[in-house]
Amino acid sequence: MLSVILVPLYTGVLENTSFGDYSIIFSYFVIFNVILAYGMETAFFRFYNKEKDKSQVVFTSTWSILATTVGFVLLAYLAFTELQSFTRIDSQNLELIIWILALDALAIIPFAWLRANSRPVKFAIIKTLNVAVNLGLNVFFLLYLKDLAESSALMNSIYIPDFEVSYIFISLIVASGLTLLLLTPFYYRIQLQFNWKLWKSMMKYALPVLIAGLAFSVNEVVDRLFLERMLPEGIAKEQIGIYSACYKLGMFMTLFATAFRLGIEPFFFSHASSKNPKNAYAMITKYFVIIGTVILLFVIVFVDLFKVLLITDESYWEAMTIVPIILLANLFLGIYHNLSVWYKVTDKTHYGAYISSIGAVFTIGINIWLIPIIGYVGSAIATLTAYGSMMLISYVLGQKHYAIPYKSGKILIYLFVSILFSLISFYYFRENYVIGIMLLLIYCGGVFINEKKELYRLIKSD
Repeated sequence: MLSVILVPLYTGVLENTSFGDYSIIFSYFVIFNVILAYGMETAFFRFYNKEKDKSQVVFTSTWSILATTVGFVLLAYLAFTELQSFTRIDSQNLELIIWILALDALAIIPFAWLRANSRPVKFAIIKTLNVAVNLGLNVFFLLYLKDLAESSALMNSIYIPDFEVSYIFISLIVASGLTLLLLTPFYYRIQLQFNWKLWKSMMKYALPVLIAGLAFSVNEVVDRLFLERMLPEGIAKEQIGIYSACYKLGMFMTLFATAFRLGIEPFFFSHASSKNPKNAYAMITKYFVIIGTVILLFVIVFVDLFKVLLITDESYWEAMTIVPIILLANLFLGIYHNLSVWYKVTDKTHYGAYISSIGAVFTIGINIWLIPIIGYVGSAIATLTAYGSMMLISYVLGQKHYAIPYKSGKILIYLFVSILFSLISFYYFRENYVIGIMLLLIYCGGVFINEKKELYRLIKSD
């Protein structure tokens, strides 16, 4: 949610090129976050529900993450010059990034433990404080520090002109440091125990997840890196800034899908050995699609209002054409995450690596093909193609290896109608809210009529 909240601030304060700089650096964040987690979070959930001695899973996974995080920091400083040359990030920001990545990595297992033990209140409080501190510091540094520096010697001592991008990462490191501090009680419970046999099993499970995660990060952010290197140098960062700002409007779908996944992933594992989990998985996926398609159509109908609220500088609006593409791509990604239950509960995570890798091949190939022709629109099409292919491949393989009775006919109808109504609203009746709201109401009414019997049954069963 923070990434959406900060869009008006960044687009109002940062020039297109500075926002492009920030977007490029954040792309590396996504990639290295996956590397430092190396699938251990997913492995933790699987083995925490599977093993009788849960403490061994906690101790082993924690020491594993601690060791690799320390190793990462040491290696990053030893190869600092080479790392800077490859990423093209200035030394000051790169140093901040190294420590932010390390702090975030050390919070992985404590947060996973809270989720696995059904501690949502503490989880939410710490996450909310992280957001509040990050947001507060961003507002302070980007909106008020410059004015305060003119009247205060103390503020003047910390104010640096043209330092906006670095202030963003300073805000992040403070928020990440506070988060880890609040999670330190978890580390007091950790004993000096490491189960090598268990660790090998966990790594065998986790490594395909790492490959899948890397492929996912390629699908999610590598387009900015391709745009940086394939567009003319004089306009590359400006175009990346414009593209990234409008891409954020697709985050409404990502917010829903991420929140849904955080809650449902532990459920998938904990119910894998129940009497009939497949029917539950099928119903969950159907309702995910229903809610996701409503969000898709709702955002498309009101996209120009969201544009004004979130992207305050009109110079960024040039890339609005990508918004429907990115929204649909993120919906496909959310469906894929629901469909991926089959290889997670059957310990066939290598299939996740294969599927994500195919998506990454589409992403890389289509970016290379289309960026020279249509610029960032080609990147959006690459994202849609990658996530759509992953969704379809996962469904086909899942029905072969762990058949789940999805209501495929209904799901396809909901997808088709919502996409059709979205296209009509965006391309033929854009900013015509009478038509747009009518289409939204027709769709929601149709869904309710189709689902009311099951909804009533679910309500009565509760």
